[in-house]
Amino acid sequence: MRMMLRITIPTEDGNRAIKDGSLPKLLEATVRNLKSEAAYFVAEGGLRSAMIFFDMQNASDIPGIVEPLFMGFNAEIDLLPVMNADDLKKGLDSAMKAM
Repeated sequence: MRMMLRITIPTEDGNRAIKDGSLPKLLEATVRNLKSEAAYFVAEGGLRSAMIFFDMQNASDIPGIVEPLFMGFNAEIDLLPVMNADDLKKGLDSAMKAM
């Protein structure tokens, strides 16, 4: 299932991770390990944030994905199923048939 992982990093923890070099290493490893479809890095609500889109095979993958981020950055995490335009069309077609 296509998922969006949103990572929000508290300022002080992010500052520490930049100074000790762990921020780029952990983010690069996360993007690489997830074999991400896309990754975007933004300032959201005044905090360092990332949105990574990837295909998740099993719900049991969640701890391995998020625990390094919790431990490394004290990050806040959102993990959401997402659709692209083709998925939405297929879902709407199915919904219309069910009505």
